[in-house]
Amino acid sequence: MCERPGFTVWFTGLSGAGKTAIAKPLAKALRSRGLRVERLDGDIVRQELTSDLGFTKADRDENIRRVTFVAKLLSRNGVAVICSFISPYRARRAKTRQDIEDEGAPFVEVYVHCPLEVCVARDVKGLYKRAFSGEIDNFTGVSDPYEPPENPEVVCPTAAETVDESVARVLAYLEGKGYVPS
Repeated sequence: MCERPGFTVWFTGLSGAGKTAIAKPLAKALRSRGLRVERLDGDIVRQELTSDLGFTKADRDENIRRVTFVAKLLSRNGVAVICSFISPYRARRAKTRQDIEDEGAPFVEVYVHCPLEVCVARDVKGLYKRAFSGEIDNFTGVSDPYEPPENPEVVCPTAAETVDESVARVLAYLEGKGYVPS
């Protein structure tokens, strides 16, 4: 394995936008280039690290605070950290960026942009249907706000491009910055 500085790639977007769909092949591509990679995913973290939290604003912020701590530790120790979280609030994402960059590790925000109606159509778990019917409270994009990034490093318009195109877009950015070998 080559020794390179770590960094964090933070995917944000609505449920069903394609964050995990892009993050998995990105992780594989980075590993194939000899990087140490860890992928932190919202669904997995909610089961294993933050199962005590709900979906209020305070709980969502605490969820991201804990993930930020893990990403910070990993990235400052040379790991490429790929995070896939709705992370709906700009202020919390800004704090995440600051915390990671304060450790000397680059932070790359990737906005996985997908219209709500496309996310609803993709919803295999039926979460949007349950949220629209009132069964799920505080559901981002339905009964709780999503604040899109104002200046993300990368935007992946997943209603208009394939997963492979989105992965290539993120890789091109990382290569251009020298974070990963070409």
